[in-house]
Amino acid sequence: MGHAPLRRVGEIEGNPVGLSREACEALVGDLDRHLAAFSVLYHQYHKHHWLVVGPQFRDLHLHLEGYYEEIHQHFDQIAERLTVLGGIPTSSPREQEKLAYIQHEPEGMYRIRQMLQLDIECEKAVCIELRKSIKQALEHDDFGTKRLLETWLGAAEDRAHHLEHFLEADTMEVGLTASEDEIEEDPVLEEIS
Repeated sequence: MGHAPLRRVGEIEGNPVGLSREACEALVGDLDRHLAAFSVLYHQYHKHHWLVVGPQFRDLHLHLEGYYEEIHQHFDQIAERLTVLGGIPTSSPREQEKLAYIQHEPEGMYRIRQMLQLDIECEKAVCIELRKSIKQALEHDDFGTKRLLETWLGAAEDRAHHLEHFLEADTMEVGLTASEDEIEEDPVLEEIS
């Protein structure tokens, strides 16, 4: 572009909420990593929303839509809090992908059970990382960030828990929702495939 930015990602200026520079430096990096991870989750839930098929299509389609909408709200809240602390959010998708502690699912369509299992694993990683940041916020008396982190943690735990219900063993699903092992073990499913 030719113009130098006024401030770069990683540079922290003062904040209007009375937090120490040390606190802001400790938390801005964490928040930026969460922002990057939530970007990955947002796109992954969108992908799964588009690709879900089968008897539970409508339920899963709407559920996943609710998830990416919720994550979008949290994504915005994370970026806003990051700026309150004097930071600059990483906004380039390429840079966010490098920074995220979860990875994008490879391109293509997978079995629904595999997609949902990956979503659970990503949510689990988010929960673990959010808990670390909550401890960090407490250590620096940043109760505002702590409160937001706890909100995002509660939502991530709920998403993981609800996804787990879709993966319960007692299901009517066949085809893209049945695992390869289930098809091989069940003579009726084997005939269908």
